[in-house]
Amino acid sequence: MGFFMFPMRQGIIVWLYSLKHSKQLRRYGNVHYVSKRLKYAVLYCNMDEAEDVMKKIASLPFVKRVEPSYRPYVKVEFESKVDKEKEYEYGI
Repeated sequence: MGFFMFPMRQGIIVWLYSLKHSKQLRRYGNVHYVSKRLKYAVLYCNMDEAEDVMKKIASLPFVKRVEPSYRPYVKVEFESKVDKEKEYEYGI
């Protein structure tokens, strides 16, 4: 068993005029979710290819708008409110 390095992934939100063409997005990355009501698709691609993929997708005639997902840039370590209260109680 070897060590596998997983590439960093970037989510891309693609707003569509029509869902009829949503299957064509598969050639640009892994389609994770398609919303029928709001007419958008979420697809994932390698982070180093994300800018090029977004430009290619934006040039398609059935695409209304393309947005990157900001999830990789959001801090996910949270502080507990209880811990802060204890710090004030004990004067740490």
